[in-house]
Amino acid sequence: MKMNRPQSAQQTPKAGMLGVGLDNTDGETRLTRGKNFTLVGGSEETHSMMQETAVKVNEALDRKGKTLEETSPEEFRDVLFDVVEKIRR
Repeated sequence: MKMNRPQSAQQTPKAGMLGVGLDNTDGETRLTRGKNFTLVGGSEETHSMMQETAVKVNEALDRKGKTLEETSPEEFRDVLFDVVEKIRR
């Protein structure tokens, strides 16, 4: 017998950013969670860069009046590349 979920329990689209740093040599465990992102690992410098990137991506989406769930993969890529380019300057 197949059970249907009630209307209120239907899955709503979720989106999140996951950053994984692999260059840690100091033995520290780094974990940062924020609005729709989780960052794990990395050196202090790498983890800091991931934090800045995630926050700035969210700020850019806020300026556009969009959530991550409402953003197409192509638009997300464009926003991410723009943020990374600005950080590198």
